[in-house]
Amino acid sequence: MSPVPAPADVDRCPCTSGDVFGSCCAPVLATGVAPTAVRLMRSRFTAFAIGDAAHLLRTWHPSTRPARLDLDEEVRWVRLDILDVVGGGPFDRDGIVEFAAVHRDAEGRGVLRERSRFVREDRTWLYVDGEAGVQR
Repeated sequence: MSPVPAPADVDRCPCTSGDVFGSCCAPVLATGVAPTAVRLMRSRFTAFAIGDAAHLLRTWHPSTRPARLDLDEEVRWVRLDILDVVGGGPFDRDGIVEFAAVHRDAEGRGVLRERSRFVREDRTWLYVDGEAGVQR
C-alpha cells in the first residue's frame, strides 16, 4: 500500500468530518494554521492519510518535534473519531483532543487511540505530544 493522493477540493475530506476537502483540511494543510485544536488534529490525520510529512512536522511544537518523520507507506488511515475535547478553542492557549484513528496494514485493522496535547502560540495551534495506545 502507499499513501492516498490528496483528494480534489470537491471530494470528501479524509478526516471523515463529512465536509469536502477544499473547505475542511485543504486550507490547513496549505498554511499550517487552524482555528482550533480539533481542526489541527483533523488536518494532521489527513496528513498521515495522504503522506504529507511536511505538514506534520511544521505543526509539531519545536520542543517535541522529531528531526525527521518517516511515514509507514504500508499503513492506510481510514477513519478519525474525535472522542473528547478540552479547551482548544480560538481563544484558548492550550487544548486536549482525544481521538481514535482507524487504520489498515498488513496485519489487518487497527485503532490508534491518543489523548493529544496542543498549545496555541502566536495564534498558531501546535501539536505537543500525546498518550497513545494501539488496539487490534
